[in-house]
Amino acid sequence: MIDQSQRLGDQAVINQSVINEDDGFTLDLERYWIEARALRLWLAGLVVAALLLGLIATLLATELFSSSARVEISQISANVTDIDPIESESRISELQYLNTQYELLESRFMAERVAKAGNLLRDEQFVEAYSLDQLDELTSRDIEKILLENVTISPIVQSSLVDVSFASPSPAVSAKITNLWADEFIAANYEKRFGANIEARDFLNQQIQELRERLSISEKQLVDYANANEILVLEAGGEQQGSETAAQTLIATDLTALNVALAQAVTERIAAQAALQSGGFPAQDPRNSLRTDLAKAEAQVASLRSTFGSSFPPLLEKEAEVASLKRSLSGESTAAFRSATAREQELRRKLEEAKSRFLGQQDLGIQYGILKREVDTNRQLYDALLQRLKNLEASGAGQNNIKLIDGAEVPLVPYSPSLVQNMLIALIAGLLVAVAFVYVRVTLSQTVKDPQDVTRRLGLPVLGLVPTSNSEDIREDVLMRSSELSEAYKSARTNLTFLTPDGAPKILMLTSSVPGEGKSVSSLALATSFVQLGKRTLLIDADLRNSRMQALVGSEAIKNGGLAALLTNQAATLGGQVSTIEGFGIDFLAHGYTPPNPVELLASNRFRDLLTTARSQYDQIIIDSAPMLSLADAVELARLVDGVIYVVEADRVKVRMIENAVNRLRRTGAQVYGAIVTKLDAKNAGYGYGYGYGYGYGYGSNHDAPETMDAR
Repeated sequence: MIDQSQRLGDQAVINQSVINEDDGFTLDLERYWIEARALRLWLAGLVVAALLLGLIATLLATELFSSSARVEISQISANVTDIDPIESESRISELQYLNTQYELLESRFMAERVAKAGNLLRDEQFVEAYSLDQLDELTSRDIEKILLENVTISPIVQSSLVDVSFASPSPAVSAKITNLWADEFIAANYEKRFGANIEARDFLNQQIQELRERLSISEKQLVDYANANEILVLEAGGEQQGSETAAQTLIATDLTALNVALAQAVTERIAAQAALQSGGFPAQDPRNSLRTDLAKAEAQVASLRSTFGSSFPPLLEKEAEVASLKRSLSGESTAAFRSATAREQELRRKLEEAKSRFLGQQDLGIQYGILKREVDTNRQLYDALLQRLKNLEASGAGQNNIKLIDGAEVPLVPYSPSLVQNMLIALIAGLLVAVAFVYVRVTLSQTVKDPQDVTRRLGLPVLGLVPTSNSEDIREDVLMRSSELSEAYKSARTNLTFLTPDGAPKILMLTSSVPGEGKSVSSLALATSFVQLGKRTLLIDADLRNSRMQALVGSEAIKNGGLAALLTNQAATLGGQVSTIEGFGIDFLAHGYTPPNPVELLASNRFRDLLTTARSQYDQIIIDSAPMLSLADAVELARLVDGVIYVVEADRVKVRMIENAVNRLRRTGAQVYGAIVTKLDAKNAGYGYGYGYGYGYGYGSNHDAPETMDAR
């Protein structure tokens, strides 16, 4: 029967553990709530203290004034020229671009620019606002740190707008720094976008200035050389170089003109010679009119001669006219030929003179060409750089894509400290501290506060829950059937009857971790409860070291010898050492004197025979053993009994100690059926194990009993 009961009890422990693991989360929350109720005064004090700290912090805090400016950041800006800047616009997403600008706004780069732009290191108003005049050595890094700690960048959702705010103890300083921050950010963005063009313009201006001087020097050298060598340039060809440039000098021009004139003179001389020999003249020659007149005169002479004869006077006149025309025509041809010949000869002479002068200037033209090429090269470079400079100036006229929408104004009232906000923060902080306090208390709690911890953490079914008794006489509480204490043990007795198919195990031992947990009271109360069922019950005081049972039952019920006498063969029979406790109706075997070797006595065969004798004479046997501690008394007794009931005082002994003690019992093969939790008070009432109206045990035995039965 013992083996079967042991198996059923183990299964009950396993099933009960599974049930409570499933409900662990709910029970934990309940435990936190109960702990909070128990610590409500402490928690209220924490919250009040937090509120007081918030109030004090508000009263002692320095007033801060915040000023804000609004800036618009557009990713794409209008370009008023068709000339691209040196660096092309990067094509990135708008969100990435905006986030980049937000990070730049609160970067150390901006703090450094603002500090330099406002000369904050020497700004008396700024230094006084932050009491920096008390520092022995103030550096720019200190200024930048203050700026970064007090600036706030607040992008407006779903827009390209961003608010730049700065807080300081001075309203004027707040507005000044905010405007500086916005202005410097806009200026920095413009420099970043068009800074390359600005640098390029500066470089080009410097290069143009140098080229202008070089061009001036080279042109002066060219003019001086031409003047010194009487080189007169009539036409400068922009694309002509070298000898072609020299050909445009005055001598070269004269030589060309003389050559052309000589060619024309030769043509005219040849024409005059031909006319003289053949008598033919060009169509436009004025001598053709003389030839025409001569022909008419000869025709008239011939007509008159044929008509009137050779002596006719008009004929003689005509013949004289013809002779005159012939002399005139012959003289003009000769004169024209001579004139053409003389002109040709003169032009040839002039040409030879010009050729001689031109050949004399050939060597001078080489140096002149070199100087001329240098002038042309410098002029081309100058024109190219000047054109590039104009392009860059046009490109630098682009609009900035960041604009100031609203400038910062001097704030009239401080924004911090805010009493409402600080008190709200203090309240939340106080509540969080209170919650953390409760959580730590529950988490670090090593004792059994919730009776279900016995099952959840120890794996033992809860067989009974016993309240703290306020009665001065505990015996009266046990005997009074309507008392809460008596009702609690009745409920525990009822649960014991469901442990085996035959009812409660016949020989039950009660033990605990340490003295004073209510083990002896529980033994007496359970024995009394079984007597009330009509069972003949024997209560054995087996605590041979430091028994408290004598104080409960009274010294008049104790006979000499007791259990120690029976185990040492100083008494012969059990009946001779058993006393009946008046009012309780139970037979009681006292422990007797304190032996020097209690463990050996309890482990002897004599005690086993004693239990066998008692089993045959009694319906129920309750043994009050010594606490576990580091002793082996209860361990030796556990091997001889049908089952062990472990008594646990609420919120006293650490769970680890109880667990070690129970494991010691189980390693001996003892059947630990469950635990009785004693001394429950108002702190445990919230777990559902309180007592109401002064009557009736709140722990529902009808609820737990089926679980125990199911566990079997």
